[in-house]
Amino acid sequence: MKKFAVSLVLAGMLTACGGGSDDSGSTTPPPTPPVTPAPELAQDYCYTMSTSMGDITLAIDATNTPITGENFKQYVDTGFYDGLIFHRVVRQFVVQGGGFTPDLVQKETRDPIENEASVGISNLRGTIAMARTSAPNSATSQFYINTIDNVNLDQEHALDGVGYAVFGKVIDGIEIVDQIDIVDTNNDVPVEVIVINSISEMTCPAT
Repeated sequence: MKKFAVSLVLAGMLTACGGGSDDSGSTTPPPTPPVTPAPELAQDYCYTMSTSMGDITLAIDATNTPITGENFKQYVDTGFYDGLIFHRVVRQFVVQGGGFTPDLVQKETRDPIENEASVGISNLRGTIAMARTSAPNSATSQFYINTIDNVNLDQEHALDGVGYAVFGKVIDGIEIVDQIDIVDTNNDVPVEVIVINSISEMTCPAT
């Protein structure tokens, strides 16, 4: 069995504050810079992910996260994910797949992509994001679906200052994700194999 190449790092929030004074002795703090709101997830591509536990419908954002969104699309278009598994389930955290065969052999991927976590889309329940190693720009094919709000994985709160890039969301079938979330596991590997049968493109529903 190959050692899993991907680790999701639980990140906390570090805050620092400081004061100072100008030459006149004033203690008035500097103005707070305006906060740029995170963009709303676009629905550029939609897919039906057929799994051995049921269907999950995904909307993928290639507008705000073009590198990540197009990377996922390329893997889908070549049938890369067909027959792979959800190999990592951490209850009330994430379900992760897209890298291993049912016998836990890691599939060869294309080159890693640039991390787009800086876009600012939050790791909220039902969003899909890229899994990676501790290296910021190491994501390839593996993805995870957040089963709860995991804002500690956002760049704003991540201990490594980088975070994990959200590039889409579940728009139907979140109950299937919840079923995967509660399966029995051994060292976070589901005891029962959960297969991604196929991922096929569909027309995005009207918003």
